[in-house]
Formats: sequence, C-alpha cells, structure tokens
Amino acid sequence: MGFEGEKREEEEGVRMANDFFWSYTDEPHASRRRQILSQYPQIKHLFGPDPFAFLKISGVVLLQLWTATFLHDATWLKILIVAYFFGSFLNHNLFLAIHELSHNLAFSTPTYNRWLGIFANLPVGVPMSVTFQKYHLEHHRFQGVDGIDMDIPSQTEAHVVKNVLAKSIWVILQLFFYAFRPLFLKPKPPGVWEFINFTIQLSLDGAMVYFWGWKSLAYLILSTFVGGGMHPMAGHFISEHYVFKPEQETYSYYGPLNLMTWSVGYHNEHHDFPRIPGSKLYKVKEIAPEYYENLDAYKSWSQVIYMYIMDRTVGPFSRMKRKLSTKANKSE
Repeated sequence: MGFEGEKREEEEGVRMANDFFWSYTDEPHASRRRQILSQYPQIKHLFGPDPFAFLKISGVVLLQLWTATFLHDATWLKILIVAYFFGSFLNHNLFLAIHELSHNLAFSTPTYNRWLGIFANLPVGVPMSVTFQKYHLEHHRFQGVDGIDMDIPSQTEAHVVKNVLAKSIWVILQLFFYAFRPLFLKPKPPGVWEFINFTIQLSLDGAMVYFWGWKSLAYLILSTFVGGGMHPMAGHFISEHYVFKPEQETYSYYGPLNLMTWSVGYHNEHHDFPRIPGSKLYKVKEIAPEYYENLDAYKSWSQVIYMYIMDRTVGPFSRMKRKLSTKANKSE
C-alpha cells in the first residue's frame, strides 16, 4: 500500500502512536470504483436519488418536533431519558439524512436537496446542513489529505487524547470536535445559503421557546448532543476511517443500525459510489462481493467505541493521512 507510521513509539502494539499513518498512494476508492464499473457496468443503474427520501425525512422531522412539544412541561430527568433512548436516534437519523442530501440523493436538482437539508436540520437545533456539505464533499474528493480533509482530528486533539479517560471524554464530546474543527482549522466564508440556514433554524428555535418553552428546545439539542457522543449511533464516526488495521483506511459496518442511519455503515461502498443512495448500497456488495468480502468490517458500533477507548494503541492519531496529489480526486 505504501504507507508509513512515522515516529511510532517503541513496543508497537503496546503504546499509542505519536503521529498519523502516512500513505504515499492515492486513496483506494477511485481506483476500486473504476475496477468495479469495468467489470459490473450495471452498477450505474443504481445511481440517482432515493424517491422516498422526502417522505422519510418529513416523517422523522415531524415526529421529533411533536415529541419536543409534548415534553414542554416534563421533568429534566424525563427529558434526558427520552432524549437518550429516543430523540437521539431521530436526530442522528436526520444528521445522516443531511449527509445523504449533501450528495444530492433526494432530488436530481441540487437546490431542492439543499432546501430539504435545511428542513431536516430543524430538529437538530443548530444550523449545520449547508456548512456540512461544503466540508463533507472535500472529505470525499481529498480523503486523508493533510490540511483539507477536516474529518481527521487535529494535532492538538491527537496529542492531548492519550489515555482511557481522555478518549472517553473525547467520545462524549466528539460531535463538538466534528463541528468546530473545520471552523478553526479551515474556515470558509459563509454565503447566502448559510444565512438562510441560520435564519430559518433560529426562527424555529425561537418559535419553539416562545410557544412551548425552553425545555422543548433543550430536548432537541440534548437529542443531538447525546446521540453524537457515547451512543451506539455515534459509533460510525469512529468505525468509518479510524485505522485498526494499517493496511485499510475505510471500514464498513454490516449491522441492524443501518436501517436507521441511511445505510451509512456501508462505508466502503459509499466512498466507492457516492452517487448511490444508502437504500441501494447493499446491492453494490451483492453485485461485486469479491471486492468487499476480504475487507475488515464491523457488526457492532458499540463495540467499536469500546475498542477505541480501551485499546492503548488506538487514538486520534489512528487515521491515514496523505499529501495532496497532483491529480485531483474526482470522487463526486
């Protein structure tokens, strides 16, 4: 594969690395995509929007907003319990719906996807759908590229998060790192769409507080926060690209939570074919099994979180990096 883990500690397998894994080859997905399409051109028939995306997103948005109004006079303990065991699943589903929409997989017209993303954003509580798309598409086009792929932890995170306690705190707060890392390391000037996203979101938040009180808004934000931390749904943040096996930089998850997460667990398949909606990604593995069956994959996101925290050799440095290639990666 052509990688090195530079400046690794002595006694490999006992101590945590103090630098990222460095690859001197291009990311693996573009070449695998070309190989698969040359052998199985029928996969192109899977490209295109999910015709049921709008209905699925609308149902979750309305259910979550109704739940928030229902809890307007609930105790804080009840709000926290409902947020963790119910609302977190809904809001994380919407976060991954926004991921789906960033690839224009609900409508053929990009503008319609953007509007639907702003709508899906409403129960999340904080405006993020438009900004997320900007950074996420770079993650695909420049996977692992130093200074461009903001999915990779910062040097500060990696040097500080070095033990079980620090990793536990990092997992609990990982949604904050995920959201704020690009704003500090690679800020992009906001545009008209960010302003629209911001205005609509704050209007919904204000209306929620005005008509139903602070507890309803707190429920929505708590659902987002706990669902992105020490929670089974949030295991995909770690499972997708954290390197547990140096020869592999992207990992799929084949478990039941794919039903609630737009099949984001099919992550190798998604990076190979980002124009295929989550509802059809399983067909890629069915059509071309020889390309995926020999890759390491997971069956439990909770287990991934546990392994990440308890394995002394794994931490924020457990990511593959590369320098910018002279060839542009056309993953999208």
